[in-house]
Order: sequence, then C-alpha cells, then structure tokens
Amino acid sequence: MVDIEPGSGNAATSGGSGVRGRTTIADGVVATIAGIAIRETDGVHSVGKGASKALGAVTGRVSGSSSRGRTVKVEVGERETAIDVDVEVEYGVPIHELADRIRTHVIDAVETMTGLKVVEININVFDVHIPDDDDEDEDGSDGGGSRGGGSRVR
Repeated sequence: MVDIEPGSGNAATSGGSGVRGRTTIADGVVATIAGIAIRETDGVHSVGKGASKALGAVTGRVSGSSSRGRTVKVEVGERETAIDVDVEVEYGVPIHELADRIRTHVIDAVETMTGLKVVEININVFDVHIPDDDDEDEDGSDGGGSRGGGSRVR
C-alpha cells in the first residue's frame, strides 16, 4: 500500500491551499488496473495459471470484481511499482510484440490512474492457446469420427 501526498510527484499543484489529506492506494488496486489493461490487450487469451486462471476467467467478466487482481502480482513502493504477470497468448501472435503492447497498456493505465511510476513489468508466457476441433464442433460441423479410439489423422 502506498500513501500519496497531495502535490507530490509530477502532477501540477494549485497554489495556496496546502495539504488537505492523504490518499492511500492499496496493492490490489494497482493489480486490478494492470489486470484490466492486460486483458484488454489483443492477443492475450488469458491471465494467470491454474486455479487463478479459472477464477479470473469467471470473475474477470463481472464488473467491479475484486478478484481479477489476484492473477497479477504487484510490489508497490512509495513512488514506484513493479508488476509480474502470467499470460496465455493466442497462437500466431508475435510474442515479443505482444509483450511490448502489454507493457505499454499497463504503464499507461497504472501511471495515469495512480501517479506511480511503473519501473518493471515481468511477463511470463506460460502457454499458447491453439484453437482445436472442439471449437469447430460447436459451430455445428460434423464431429463424428474424430473422437473415439481411432486415429486423429486420415
């Protein structure tokens, strides 16, 4: 958690009024902002691994869900933050370009909304999502014969 003093950082300050209080930003707030920015990046299939991935897929669609930040780990200091995230990417997307887009989106969102400087974003690409026959079967195509004990190729 970080406390931000009014008038600190790069924000412009208005003269004359002095300090009227303190703003505290919880780590979970930064994680939620980063998680939303990551999910909104084209080419990201999912965020998180295992149980956190499943939970994030379900709750990430619910507006205002606080659990979406759990798939993103953050370390927040007085003026800076570092972010770690595990992502599954869509097949065919150049991963190095996607990582650059993720970093750009996260930095823009976190720095704009919190005033914290993002000093590091570590991205762990743990899987590639490949559309399979199950996706085609749901469209109504004939899926008979491709399942069962036989060979998958003809």
